[in-house]
Amino acid sequence: MTEPTVEFKTQLERKPSSLSWNFTIDVPIEIANQFVEKDNRRVICTLNEACEFHAALMPNGNGGFFITINSEIRKKLKLGETAELHVQLKKDKSKYGIHLPEEMEELLLVDEEGSTFFHRLTAGKQRTLLHIIGKPKSSAIRLKKAVVVLDYLKTNNGQLDFKLLNIAFKESNQRG
Repeated sequence: MTEPTVEFKTQLERKPSSLSWNFTIDVPIEIANQFVEKDNRRVICTLNEACEFHAALMPNGNGGFFITINSEIRKKLKLGETAELHVQLKKDKSKYGIHLPEEMEELLLVDEEGSTFFHRLTAGKQRTLLHIIGKPKSSAIRLKKAVVVLDYLKTNNGQLDFKLLNIAFKESNQRG
């Protein structure tokens, strides 16, 4: 069964954050409330019928919600700082709230220890790792990253430190 889709028009907004600038879209409260289930605010967002991505409805501190639009999406759609957007939202029913790269899916099936450590991580850390693994276009590089992640988790008894993981990626690249 296909998830119902809700559509609306909005404008991209540039907002200051503690680190730099964020580009966001506000989601009307009556629409956001259709997707919020306790702590689960994951949605699949499609912008201008051209770019679909997994996202979270983030609370804005005033009872409303917004979605962050990263630079990759803005470049892909050639969005200016105040672009008009046609937004389609549907509930994200995926297991991880993000696309699971097939290379990682296969490794999780065959590496029981690595899978156990991966699944003990918070959902947010799992999504971050899946994003890192899924980013490269090359299947070989995605597989290499997935192997490094699971090896790192096993070596560190499931404890995740992203700085140390980055060192593990660099060491893996130096080995070839």
